[in-house]
Amino acid sequence: MRTGLKITAFAAGVAATFGTAYGVGSGVGPVTAQERPARAHGDEGGHGGHEEGTGTDAATGATAASTTPGGLQVSERGYTLDLARDRLPGRTGEIRFTIRKDATGKPVTAYTKEHGKELHLIVASRDLTAYRHLHPVRAADGTWSTPVSLPKAGDYRVFADFTPRGEKEGLTLGAGLGVAGTYAPAPLPEHADTAKVADGYEVKVDGELRAGAASALTLSVSKDGRPVTDLEPYLGAYGHLVALRSGDLAYLHVHPHDGRPGPEVSFTATAPSTGTYRLFLDFKHDGEVRTAAFTVHAA
Repeated sequence: MRTGLKITAFAAGVAATFGTAYGVGSGVGPVTAQERPARAHGDEGGHGGHEEGTGTDAATGATAASTTPGGLQVSERGYTLDLARDRLPGRTGEIRFTIRKDATGKPVTAYTKEHGKELHLIVASRDLTAYRHLHPVRAADGTWSTPVSLPKAGDYRVFADFTPRGEKEGLTLGAGLGVAGTYAPAPLPEHADTAKVADGYEVKVDGELRAGAASALTLSVSKDGRPVTDLEPYLGAYGHLVALRSGDLAYLHVHPHDGRPGPEVSFTATAPSTGTYRLFLDFKHDGEVRTAAFTVHAA
């Protein structure tokens, strides 16, 4: 999880699509326009999770560069994200995986801690309406595991954000994850500068996400109409921001500038391309971590 992360190239991205069935065994009934079982995982080529760094972005018409943004590749720089299984039989289960060194095939067992953790795991639905920020536990043999409870069936992407010991820079690897069950894809929420969170919290975002250039984003937290001035440190920071590009879920993760414990938390970020993004802000107050989500457009 790098501070002020810049991503300056992007891969081929096409809109997420959903086919006939997610499940264990055979497909489930016919697909209708109103409600349909989620597409069987494994056909990454259909929704922009490309492993190559060439092609044309469907949303922007721009040609991709030779490298890709974080999270679009399951293997990068000699490391591979290896999910023990790419489907869960239900919405509640366990995610197990290893990070393997390609040269040897062996699991990585030594990491450099970032913000108090060796590895940060993000799980997001393809329609960007579900999001989880998890911190799995590593066994001595290098296997990571974490329980997970997801709000619905469907097509998800798992992002592992980590720095192997000895590497100067961290990396983010991504892989598809299916959750069995009938799934009706939700439309992307409309653009809004304010997000309401449970228990009377509200977060407002100021600033504009820009493509190919660093820009400042300031998020202000309030509760019951009053500014929150006593945010609590969460993994060594007053807030964590993740941005995912609609369509291919290109990943951008930044951390805030050093500052006061609210109500404002400021970030610097660079979008990999023009388009629509979903922002997820994690913040901690009164002993609980909460998440505010926004839909924004990169100009």
